[in-house]
Amino acid sequence: MTGSRIELDAITSEAPQNESENLQSDVAEVHREAVPHPFKPSVRLYAIIVGLGITNLLAALENTVVSVAAPVLLTDLQLGDNYIWITNALFLSSTAILPLFGQLCNMFGRRHVMLAVIGIFVLGSGICGGASTSGMLIAGRAVQGVGSGGIIMVTSIILSDLIPLRQRGNVSAILMCIFGIGSALGPFIGGAIVSSTTWRWIFYLNLPIGGVSFCVLFAVLRVRYSKGMSLWEKIKSIDFVSNGILVASTVSILYSLSYAGTRYPWRSWHTLVPLLMGFLGLLIFGWFQRTGFSAEPLMPPRFFRTPTSIILAINTFLFAALLYWCIFFLPVYFHGVKLYSPRRAGVALLPISLLGIPGSMLGAVALTRWGRYKPVHILAFALQTLGLGLFTLQNEETTVAQWAVFQCIVSLGLGMVFSTMLPAFQAFIHERDLAACTAAWYFIRLFGHVWGVAIPGAVFNDRVDVLLAEGFISDPEVARIISAGGAYQSASAAFVQQFPPAVQTEVRAVYREATHRIFQVAIAFAGIAFILSLFDKEIELRKTLDTEFGLDEKDQDTDRGLHTERGIRME
Repeated sequence: MTGSRIELDAITSEAPQNESENLQSDVAEVHREAVPHPFKPSVRLYAIIVGLGITNLLAALENTVVSVAAPVLLTDLQLGDNYIWITNALFLSSTAILPLFGQLCNMFGRRHVMLAVIGIFVLGSGICGGASTSGMLIAGRAVQGVGSGGIIMVTSIILSDLIPLRQRGNVSAILMCIFGIGSALGPFIGGAIVSSTTWRWIFYLNLPIGGVSFCVLFAVLRVRYSKGMSLWEKIKSIDFVSNGILVASTVSILYSLSYAGTRYPWRSWHTLVPLLMGFLGLLIFGWFQRTGFSAEPLMPPRFFRTPTSIILAINTFLFAALLYWCIFFLPVYFHGVKLYSPRRAGVALLPISLLGIPGSMLGAVALTRWGRYKPVHILAFALQTLGLGLFTLQNEETTVAQWAVFQCIVSLGLGMVFSTMLPAFQAFIHERDLAACTAAWYFIRLFGHVWGVAIPGAVFNDRVDVLLAEGFISDPEVARIISAGGAYQSASAAFVQQFPPAVQTEVRAVYREATHRIFQVAIAFAGIAFILSLFDKEIELRKTLDTEFGLDEKDQDTDRGLHTERGIRME
């Protein structure tokens, strides 16, 4: 058995040439020493995975559990036009804060940050459950988002610290299972709670479960971290300027996209000004990362030094966009074209929600067995392209078997990417950059989710307006209701069936043609990702750990192969 091959170009050190040679020699020495001690999971590692799984299930449920209860919330708290912020507040805060958590993990340790984000999530749940005004509910959702985003991202950092790169696909598959189950059960749990008791228990339920996960992780999650810096030195090393720029830019973009095409037209200054300011802020943020202004930048340029790392970042964005593309706009087809009830539409979406799990497992097995991610990505994006093409064939007469198979094809492709993209992205960085790299990857993924709603939404509304201009709807009042962004909000069987049969046929045709167009655009996105994946460059995935953040247990067999970046055993 030989040490893992690590290409010097792929190691993201910005040291001079002689230091790079020393680093290469030291890393090789680490791998030679680590060979006699192969990775063997311990009981405590399994306990940590269970505790992290509980917290991630809570985060997954919270993303979808409110969907069914939203009408009750709207009425009870009189949210009015602010209803979109029930979801967007959670989405915004969970996206903007991720890079900061990556820095905090390095400075204060994974354990402390993980326990803190669980506490923040539970606090946000309590605020939401006790909300007496719309503002209080939205504020609680924002606090929840900080905790939720932190839970998801710090979980990946911890498991990446404890599991070699070659086996990390298995962990990603486990997380995919948890998220798939949580996301699928969310609407059912929310509906059951609203039907039998007050909506407040949707949030209060997180308190005891979150408390259990906190106690489990408090007992078993004991990992090492660097304690050489004083508290003041740690605070000074935080990149506050870049964090501020990134948060402001993200908020500006998400605010613009929240109202674009609904409250304000896309061409309105209300939409364009914050959107352009947000993109300008991202450019300034990128410039700050390159200038060396901060000793600990949020997203160092070395993360994107190789062409393959850039391709993986782009494909992460595209995969994330396509995931939400399907989640948010397949329901429009089932409601507006097939005229399914909300309950039946929820059942119809189970293939896209749950079939990603076997896809994720398939990708994880391939990654662990052969250590290759390029063939997995090529096949995954090919399946997505094929499935999205089949979505454009859906109409009023499409059978259950047909649309179920179409969803299975897309979902398998999405699942295969989910479990293999992060390990591939991590392969091009040194283990000491693991936290910042993981935070950067999650930020790219969540940013892709944002555009996975905004782009198809704009395409959908534009296509509806074009069809109305062509006279697809004979009733001017119906045309007025679904124009200017009203079609998405009106997409329901109850809305369509209130009209005479002839008008129903026209409205269903508009929804059919509009959904065809958004999936035609999605084909282009998946096709680009497929082409880019052909140019992936593979490096051998490490089978041993090279980290200073392992389990804090001296007599643990699995820890004996853990080393610092200079080949010194951590005791």
